[in-house]
Amino acid sequence: MNTLFLEFDDPLFGIIIFFVLIFVITFFSYWFARFKKKEDYKHLDKFLKQFHSLPSQNELKVLITKGELSEKSWLLLANAYTKNGNYEKGIEIYRELLKVGDKANYRDTLFLLGKTYFKAGFLERARQIFLEILNGNPRTPQALNYLLLVYEQMKDYKQAIEVLEPLGELKKDITLESAYLNALLVLNNPEISPEAKVYELLKIHKSSKQLTYLIFEYIFRVNPKVAWENFDTSKAELLIDVLWNCDKKDLNFDIIMQNGYLRELYTAKGYIKEALRSSVFELDVLMNLDSNVNATLGFEYICNNCKVVFPFAFHRCSSCHAIDTSRAELSLVKDYHKDFSEENNSFQ
Repeated sequence: MNTLFLEFDDPLFGIIIFFVLIFVITFFSYWFARFKKKEDYKHLDKFLKQFHSLPSQNELKVLITKGELSEKSWLLLANAYTKNGNYEKGIEIYRELLKVGDKANYRDTLFLLGKTYFKAGFLERARQIFLEILNGNPRTPQALNYLLLVYEQMKDYKQAIEVLEPLGELKKDITLESAYLNALLVLNNPEISPEAKVYELLKIHKSSKQLTYLIFEYIFRVNPKVAWENFDTSKAELLIDVLWNCDKKDLNFDIIMQNGYLRELYTAKGYIKEALRSSVFELDVLMNLDSNVNATLGFEYICNNCKVVFPFAFHRCSSCHAIDTSRAELSLVKDYHKDFSEENNSFQ
């Protein structure tokens, strides 16, 4: 009978017991972990159900004061709503935190609320908040920067220029901002004639050596002759879309013939035949296409600072708020204007 059982002091018996214990512990650990995870998911689902629709102001106050989430977590949640474009929820959370949150974080929360109002387009509310911050803490550069942006969006350029003074006192470089706002002030002044604006803008460009696109895009539209006389052709790439869309009658071929890039550009356009090849792929393709092929240049605009791409030209990036960072990206597209012209001619 004893031969059917292993002796307790047999080493094989100890090994078997060891593996049995490991199996039992692993088995119970696995199922306990699954049970715990399931319970956690239930708790999370229960909590998230509260945000399927925007809670009322009273409900939001109760949720925040209950302390189920820390104030930092609420701030992260509000920021997530804002990034997804759900400004209403973000604003509600920030406003409630200002009432019941830690007073030590009051100014930071107020600043976040002002930024959200600005992004949502509530410019007057954003202005009031940034002014409130500056009344208590006048040396707050972040609030000054956003107040400047608010005034710019409101087209109150004189007030925006006034904001530059305290920024300058804080040792911030305001040279580009000053030139930019003064250029906008000139462009949007109805009391100045278009011709007078041209010469005012040229003064700003000569003193700042910047804002080439903003200034010359306007001058090429209003007075192409003056634009060609004052344009630095070494910066032709910055204005490639403007130069590409210039009417042939407005071109200065004496200046064009002296610049290799411009010769390539207008050879690709079909206005001259002075270049055989181009280092720019799109221009090179257009030079070698049959004249009957219906193709032209298309443009997208990328911010050199944050690399965000836009379908239209800009002077201040709406993403990172940098000035004069737009760069045109070329592509080959169908020339719909040519199609339209041919259709009109077919009816004659």
